[in-house]
Amino acid sequence: MRSSIGVGLIGMGVVGSGVARAITENSTALHSHVGSPLKLIRVAVRDTSKQREFMVSQNILGDNPEELINDESVNIVVELMGGEHPALELILAAVKNGKHVVTANKEVISKHGSEIFSLARENNVRVLFEASVGGGIPIISPLMRDLVANDIKSIKAIINGTTNYILTRMANEQADYQQVLQEAQELGYAESDPTSDVEGIDAAYKLSILSTLAFRASVKDTDIFTEGITSLTDKDFSYAKELGYSIKLLAIATRTDSSVLGRVHPALIPKEQMLAKVDDALNAVEVETDLLDKVLFHGPGAGSMPTSSAVVADIVNIARTIAGGTDLLDPVRLSDEIEIRSIDTLITKYYFRLEAEDQPGVLARIAAVLGDCGISISSFIQKGLGDQSTNAELVIMTHEASESSVTRAVSSLRELDVVRMIGNVIRVVE
Repeated sequence: MRSSIGVGLIGMGVVGSGVARAITENSTALHSHVGSPLKLIRVAVRDTSKQREFMVSQNILGDNPEELINDESVNIVVELMGGEHPALELILAAVKNGKHVVTANKEVISKHGSEIFSLARENNVRVLFEASVGGGIPIISPLMRDLVANDIKSIKAIINGTTNYILTRMANEQADYQQVLQEAQELGYAESDPTSDVEGIDAAYKLSILSTLAFRASVKDTDIFTEGITSLTDKDFSYAKELGYSIKLLAIATRTDSSVLGRVHPALIPKEQMLAKVDDALNAVEVETDLLDKVLFHGPGAGSMPTSSAVVADIVNIARTIAGGTDLLDPVRLSDEIEIRSIDTLITKYYFRLEAEDQPGVLARIAAVLGDCGISISSFIQKGLGDQSTNAELVIMTHEASESSVTRAVSSLRELDVVRMIGNVIRVVE
């Protein structure tokens, strides 16, 4: 066994402070788990004078991450600075220097995972990233290890706590989107610039990572169809409830033969399904396999303590290998034979909400447009908009149809003189 295993930490925000605290204050327990003591050798931050939730000794604090990476006493580099650059360059430099790496950086792993994994293999080191998806929920390790005997068919996930909190409030209180977003920002659930969350970008990063591991294929964030929640209104939640559905921002990846379709978008889910019951800022990942059928991973998907838990677990995992002098496993080998399918190939049911003139024959004209596009109506709801209005609101549920057909239908409906507005079109996941 080694006398000690050195850890270098880049970034000491909320999560980084939690990791530093865990390594420092839980040293005895971590020693017993690893078999050798873990020692925090260096910490690199932008501002060494800033007050933090946990303060480390000034002797190990610096503002030059390159010095940390080049320090021979550092065995494991922990990157928690976030963002694509310079985090990517620092991770690659650490790997080239023969350092193992632990990161929570979903953007870097999503965009550059294949390059990083290949370089790690060449340098006989490991790069672990459990905290990049789902906070403290163990999902990366099961996909890399525990589920390898399974042929994974699909992943359905709620993996953005900010949007799930917003949608839960809108559903339960019939609240306005902008009002709930502002309250979420005040409570710290949403950033001052919420674009990455509410437009589905954050979820697309995470889904690309899950898809890459589940299907052993390089799936980047740009391969994921992405649509956010900003078009949803209280009317959609009211109709969804009436129809027996919940609305969630779902991240879905499905493998068919040698192709994968990944998508992030709002979806109507039957209320009896497990994912429909995941509320507030919680996350959940449902994995469907040939041997297990469906298994659900559920818990807090963000926050200092859950994310720190996942980071420290990765550190311990690598440290055990170092302490025992055992051979490194290579859990991420990707195939080049998997193709990425377009969202246009999707076949599912759809919800249409539109405003049209309230007069005889209007529904028939709308139905004719849908029929011409190969879309069959399953049910519809019609409601007046008040005594002073000559328009009515129609909610149409369809049978299964292709995405390309729905795109054509929406374009044609907008040209109908009796259609005043298309309020929303939402995919149904059953």
